[in-house]
Amino acid sequence: MSSTAEILAGYGTIRDDQEACYRDLHQHPELSHQEHRTAATVAGRLRKLGYQVHEGIGGTGVVGVLGNGDGPAVLLRADMDALPVREATGLPYASTATGTDGDGDEVPVAHACGHDVHVACLLGAAALLAGGKGRWGGTVVALFQPAEETGDGAQGMVDDGLADLVPTPDVALAQHVLPTPAGRVGTRAGPTLSAADSMRVTVYGRGGHGSMPHAAVDPVVLAAMIVVRLQTVVARETPPTETAVLTVGSIQAGTKSNVIPDHAVLRLNVRTYSEATRTTVLDAVRRVVTAECQASNAPRDPVFEIYDRFPVTDNDAETTERVAEAFTASFGDRARPLAQQTASEDFSDIPAALGVPYTYWGIGGIEADAYRRAAEAGRVAQDIPTNHSADFAPVIQPTLATGTRALVVAALAWLAERG
Repeated sequence: MSSTAEILAGYGTIRDDQEACYRDLHQHPELSHQEHRTAATVAGRLRKLGYQVHEGIGGTGVVGVLGNGDGPAVLLRADMDALPVREATGLPYASTATGTDGDGDEVPVAHACGHDVHVACLLGAAALLAGGKGRWGGTVVALFQPAEETGDGAQGMVDDGLADLVPTPDVALAQHVLPTPAGRVGTRAGPTLSAADSMRVTVYGRGGHGSMPHAAVDPVVLAAMIVVRLQTVVARETPPTETAVLTVGSIQAGTKSNVIPDHAVLRLNVRTYSEATRTTVLDAVRRVVTAECQASNAPRDPVFEIYDRFPVTDNDAETTERVAEAFTASFGDRARPLAQQTASEDFSDIPAALGVPYTYWGIGGIEADAYRRAAEAGRVAQDIPTNHSADFAPVIQPTLATGTRALVVAALAWLAERG
């Protein structure tokens, strides 16, 4: 029996505990930068497994280090935060939690993106690797990151001295559960997740009575014209061979039907896969907004504020090929190519700061027969809940088994073989 097969054979001994841990995490989600209970759970479990544990990195980040003699060091990462979403899955372990968001408002909280899956899988992989120390050499760095959803958790750990706390890894690895059939794993080299930039744009008018619009400058009309014109940025200014998405997700203006307000606030989101396209789109947004303000005779220049910025996840080709070969050997035809995703992640900030190559893959989380029926009916988009949906809840198995196996298999593609 190979080292990998022998280590994976121990999964049956941890399965029940892992599933219980997952249900507990799912029922007790925590918002970004507030992952105190989750972090404590992770730290306690890592210590019992024999890992050297560092807590409070970047606020609530946790890192476990397991040295096992000579050999490469491998960093495995999971994110821990949940979303301000009211869960509607109807599951017996559904979240009923609430929390206080950054604006001080009480909001429902749920693991609507599957980060509880990521935590449970990495804890499972950490357990299997700790139990199989006789079969590998090197160092495992199990990193549990806060605040992925706000795009600043990875950088927060870096800024808080992560590089001084852990041995420099030879490679960094991460995964995400996706709305694809459970049991599958998918890899892709090159740009895999898009860069994302959220922008808050404030445009100014001159307030007045709704019955006397000629004495005012209406920022609602101005905002409407901006939204329409922005639709041409991707359609007419982005090369057809490039991918970009520009969404205006929020417009806020006024308080009463017969009062013309003095300003409007637009919140928009841009997704791109190259720095050139990113610059082109963001510059176009500023140009269009400024021009529309001038056309409307706005009394003040617009104000632009970029926030929640995510980098491109650009998988290293050699690293990805090595992981893909290991996945094919372990999963067979359940290892598939991963389509380019328009979702975004901040994981790559960690390997970028450490100066190491990385790859990021996807695992399926949807019950296979349900997905097949939806696909055959041409209704995947309508019938299969996606990440961030109130109905998104990966099936526990084979999702956890697949994610745990993927992390172990990928790590062992680097760790020195023994025995």
